[in-house]
Formats: sequence, structure tokens, C-alpha cells
Amino acid sequence: MTNSREVQTPHDSLEMRLTTADDRIRLSDWTPPQAGVVPRLHIGKRWVNVLWIIPIVTAILIIGVAVCQGLRAIPAVQEFIARYPGTPASAPAVYSGFPWWLRLQHFFNLFFMVFIIRAGIQILADHPRLYWKRDCTPGTEWFRFQKEVPRNRIWTSKNDSVTIPKWLGIPGIRHSIGLARWWHFSFNLLWVINGTFFFILLFTTDQWQRLVPTTWAVFPNALSTTLQYWSLNFPVEHAWTRYNSLQQLTYFITVFIAAPLAIITGLMQGPAIANKLGWFAKILNRQAARTIHFFLLCWFLLYIFTHVTLVFITGMRQNLGYMFAGRDNNSWEGFIIFCAAMLLVIVTWVLASPFTIKHARLVQKVGHTMIGPIKGMAEWWSPGTEYSEKDISPYFWLNGRLPDSDAFNALMKDDFANYSLRVSGLVENPREFSYVEIKVMPKQEQITEHFCIQGWSGVAKWGGVPMRLILDIVKPTSDARYAVFYSFSEGSEGGGYYDVHKIENMRHALTILAYEMNGAPISVLYGAPLRLRCENELGFKMVKWIAAIEFVHDFADLGAGEGGYNEDHEFYGYRMPI
Repeated sequence: MTNSREVQTPHDSLEMRLTTADDRIRLSDWTPPQAGVVPRLHIGKRWVNVLWIIPIVTAILIIGVAVCQGLRAIPAVQEFIARYPGTPASAPAVYSGFPWWLRLQHFFNLFFMVFIIRAGIQILADHPRLYWKRDCTPGTEWFRFQKEVPRNRIWTSKNDSVTIPKWLGIPGIRHSIGLARWWHFSFNLLWVINGTFFFILLFTTDQWQRLVPTTWAVFPNALSTTLQYWSLNFPVEHAWTRYNSLQQLTYFITVFIAAPLAIITGLMQGPAIANKLGWFAKILNRQAARTIHFFLLCWFLLYIFTHVTLVFITGMRQNLGYMFAGRDNNSWEGFIIFCAAMLLVIVTWVLASPFTIKHARLVQKVGHTMIGPIKGMAEWWSPGTEYSEKDISPYFWLNGRLPDSDAFNALMKDDFANYSLRVSGLVENPREFSYVEIKVMPKQEQITEHFCIQGWSGVAKWGGVPMRLILDIVKPTSDARYAVFYSFSEGSEGGGYYDVHKIENMRHALTILAYEMNGAPISVLYGAPLRLRCENELGFKMVKWIAAIEFVHDFADLGAGEGGYNEDHEFYGYRMPI
């Protein structure tokens, strides 16, 4: 008896429109470069250039030096510093020095963080605006490095993306968020693994005493240390056994507050998690999470800059000897190891962008191998978070390439009265549903949040037929594992647009084929006649202008075999719940 999986089932006729894709980025075919603007902050009614921060901070630092030096001439301040020299007398000492595991993890932390930050900046450049509110109405952002949204033309979120230099972002070309996310998530995973082992080793040795304050005296000592540093009369260092109080508080905040908060705010930007957590996701909405995530980026950058500066100006050879050689002396050993480590960082920094452009498919596949299982786990959750009418966003960004075929234009001219949805493939009852049939089926309405891969979000009310009802009618066979959605539209490089979903996603309570948006027939701009709503995935997975649905066992022979147009051509992942 022939195994049904071995039978080659002919695909839907729309499969012929799909195109293969290159395994590298062809810059001549890619999204054209577009410069942004110098980053700006919205203060009051004005947009202020962030470059003003440089002279302002410089002035504060210079004035602060003069003030602190003047304060140190006051007897009461001298008495305060004598009482609180920088390290509480009761603070425990660490006599194990800087063990090999601590030094190694310190380097890995730096190495991973470099690429996390670079890829994060590249991701931000795809929607170069930050907001506090859940919806991303133009003009409500507090930070941007792009011009105002034009009001006299259709402006999609893809239009809004900007180019950043290759030495800064990865890969440093416009709208390369798919590849940047593989870098960002993969190195985040390595960073979390490194951090987990760090926490375990920290608290199974005496090293935790370096970072965790054990007395309230840490606070006046930290103030004293600040006065001493800022007056350029540095405190006496005992870092081999104990950090001073300012160091201890800074490390404590970085390790135990900033790092976990970076993980939480990163995860809260994913639809599978946010659309499951209900009230918490409504408080820590995606845009608030993006903003806090950005502040944490600024914290880490400030921390790295200040940390490295103080290492070099307060005793370079001794400090580098501690962390790179595990020696409490003034030898050059630590400096030599440091230079070798930095050479590795610099070489990988320089090669990262050109390697990504040349081997984009490899980056995608390595990222999928590392992160794919975690994304698959996130898909287990059936999304359940819904909103009220008052939460509906006043503005909903546009994206996608509008269909422009004669067949679609003819359907649009008649308000889609002659539209029909073809459902075929590995199903017991292939069907072709007329638009009238679809609209007389039980309608489901839901008010849900949309998460675009580029970073914007918005809440809308959707009405349509539940996909689980379609499944009940056509009855997918036991061999059917995926649902393929074919669009009337083409992708950015030509060829039919499509995307693939696991069949389990189609049974979720909030997965529907929507024909209404905010109580009215959905417009062509947003996907008429039908668009998918699958609330545990990013927006590009929710195919607009649906022409047909096909159930398949595998998608390796569709397009370039990656599970969708953006997956094929822009190196996204077919699992995108985070």
C-alpha cells in the first residue's frame, strides 16, 4: 500500500507564481538606501537635536569637577569622606581574586553584547520611532531619527525604514530586520546562557559578595566615592578583594536589574507572549517595552563607556591584570591578553556585515537552528488577550504591496461580489467558498493588538469567519501539517506573495479570516477581500488579499522553501511568535 505522504499532490495553480530567491543579499535588488535624520527628542512642543547632549553633558562634567573640588575643601565634607571613604568597613572581602570562569565570562559578556547592541540598533532603524502609547500614531512619538510622516501620500512602515552604516548595524543596509533579528536573538540566547552560568557560579562561590550590598552604609559610601571621582582625586582602590560602593551599586543594578529587565521587555514585544498575558501586557504594552528596552540600551552603553574609561585612568595595568590575567600586580600580562581579546572583537566586528550580506541564507539557517525551537514553544500558547472599543488605535500603519493584476482589479470594481476563496490540498472536501457563503457563516469579532516585525503596533476590531470552522468543513487529512496562504499581491522583488502556518495555529480561538475592520468592510489598503488574523504571530504572517488556501505536508518545494515570501527573499523565519 502506498504511503500517502509519498504521493506527489499537485499544488494550487497559484504556486506557479512563486519565485525562488538568492541565498545572499543582492544590493542591486534590495530596498534602496534612505537616509534618516539626526536623532531628535520631543520636548514640550519642540523636536530637539540629541547632539545638544554633547555640549550639555560636557558642561555638566566640567562644572561638576569644579563644584566637587570646592566641596572637598569644606571641613564637613572632608569629615564625611573620612567617615565614608568609599567601602564600608563591614563589607565582606573576597579572597579568591578573579577566578578563570569569571574572567572568561566577562569576555563572553562583552563579545555577545557588542553584537546584541549592533543588531538592536539595526532593528530600531526599521521603525525609527519610539512611543509610550500602544498605538503608533504619527506625531505621538517621543524619539525619532526619521522625518515626519508625509501627509500627502500613502506612507508604509517599510517606506519609513532608514539606512544605517555597515560598521554600526548588522548588516547595515535598509530594511534588513530579518537578518538583524537572527543576530540579535541568537546572541541574546548565548548571552542568557552565559549569564545563567554566571549566576550559578556567582552564588556557589564567595564572588557574590563583590556585587551584592550587605549594609546600608553602601549608600553614603557611594556618594563619597562619586565626590572623589568627580573631583579627579580618586579613592583608594581595593578591587582585588572588594569593590567600592559606587562600583558595587552600579554592578548590582546592571546584573540584577538591567539585564533581567532587558529580557522581560524584549519578550513583551512578541505577540505570542503579550497576547497571552492579559492585564500585564496592557500595562507593559509593546511600545512601552520598546522604550524601556531603548533606555536599557543607553544604560549599557553608558556603563560600558564609563567602566572602560575608569579602568584605563585609575590604573590600567593593575585593572587589566585583575580581569584578564587574574593577577594582583602591575605586570603587562593582563594588557597583552586584553589586546588579543580586543583584536578578536574588532575582527569579528569588521567582518560581521559583509559576511551577513554574502551568506544571508546561512545566517538565517543558523539562527533558525538556535532560536527556532524556542519560537516553536511560544506557539503552543493560544492567544487570548482582547481589548475594548476605547482601545482601538486612531492610526494603523500600512504595509505590503497592493495587488495590481487585472483579475484583482476586476474583483475590486464589483466590491468583490464575484470573489471566491479556494481551499484545496490535503483535505477531504476541497471547496470554493463564494464571498456570500463566507459572510453568512458564523461571524467572530475580536479586538486585538497587531505586532509588526518592524516594531509598530496597533489595536483594531476585526470581524470574520473562524479558521477552525473552515477546517471543520474541508477536513484536512492526517498528513496535512501546514496551511499555505496565497495572496493576490506580489512581493517586493516580484513573484506571488504567500506564507505558511502550522495547522495548529489555524485552530486557535483568535485565528480568523477577516472581512471587517473596526465595524466596516475591510479596505483594500488593509487586505480586502480577506486577510488572515493569527494573533500569536507577527504581522507579516497575516497574509492580506487572500486568493487561496492550500493544506500541505511540507513547504520545502514552495518558492525558496523557507515558508513564505519574506522568509525566502528577506530571510525572515516562518515561526515568528516573538
